Amino acid sequence: MVKAFALERRKEIMEKLHQFQRVTVKELSEEMQVSEATLRSDLTKMEEDGLLQRTHGGAILVESMDNETNFFSREKRNKSEKSAIAKKAVELISNGQCIMLDASSTALELARTLNELPIRLMVVTSGINTALELKDHPDITVILLGGIVKKGSYSLEGHLGVNILDQINIDMLFTSANGFSFDSGLMDFSVYEVELKKAMVSASKKVVALLDHTKINKNSIAPFASIDQIDTIITDFDITADYARKFLEHNIEVIIASPETFVR
Repeated sequence: MVKAFALERRKEIMEKLHQFQRVTVKELSEEMQVSEATLRSDLTKMEEDGLLQRTHGGAILVESMDNETNFFSREKRNKSEKSAIAKKAVELISNGQCIMLDASSTALELARTLNELPIRLMVVTSGINTALELKDHPDITVILLGGIVKKGSYSLEGHLGVNILDQINIDMLFTSANGFSFDSGLMDFSVYEVELKKAMVSASKKVVALLDHTKINKNSIAPFASIDQIDTIITDFDITADYARKFLEHNIEVIIASPETFVR
């Protein structure tokens, strides 16, 4: 239970940072009824994970974090790897299926790949750019999940309109993440977007994680899919024998995006 309490504290800290850009240990201690020593330990761990920058008496949301969460900044990073992952993901999709894409830049790359194919699909997505990418395809029906438009990300978050997922049979969810670990599963930096992603995971028959090598063994603030909820991982990460064994233990299929398909 201690781990769960720590996770809830850190989620609340990140919410306050996104709202106010800075926090103090004293204010957090008074509002959360937690000792200052415990909160200093939380902030230190969160700084190690790259989620914030410690200051004297508190922490700030640094510019690098803004760049990390900004959609256009993320879209430019590891673009060739994401393209290779998208090409592998397409091989899992069959004509006539209903799939779901999150608002990640990797899912957008998958949408671009689908847009070039003669395929009939229904695509449910929380990504505004993803919906716009596919809207003119003659045989793809696009459903955009309702929600609040998140500044700088072109994604929708929250539970507005999420009830539509109860009325649709989703064959596969293709989702990326800010981080993945065997302990926490898939994690993201937005505690609000995570709530929508949890609903997307629950509504899908199969969950496919699209993870370039920078996402593997990386922590983020809030988990949205446990290790046992993931069916397949597509990655360019060099899987070691130890990783392969752990994936096998959890019945996760791992598909490697061939390094020949992109230049590092």
